[in-house]
Amino acid sequence: MRFLLNVIDSRSESATGDEMAAIDAFNDGLRRDGHWILAVGITHPSEAVVIDNRKSAGLESVGPIHRDDQFVAGLWIIEASSRDEALRLAHEGSKACNRVVEVRQLH
Repeated sequence: MRFLLNVIDSRSESATGDEMAAIDAFNDGLRRDGHWILAVGITHPSEAVVIDNRKSAGLESVGPIHRDDQFVAGLWIIEASSRDEALRLAHEGSKACNRVVEVRQLH
């Protein structure tokens, strides 16, 4: 089973040196234990471009689709044998990055 772990923050690239070291160690564990698929940081929502080309509308707008003070600032995509295992890993990831983590299963 694959899961998306969204890292929720109010700033981009805000991790301290200690947090980055903990994230690196968490990532190493994911790789070692066969859970690793992908991990990335994401630019600030102000850099987003929203495209709406339904019915060939050709609309573009700069900035996030959702206006909020918290947003997805990074993510992991992991492999886990169960939802419980994914939640356990999300707890570890949340502790490592010192951020809220949202867990969603991928189909």
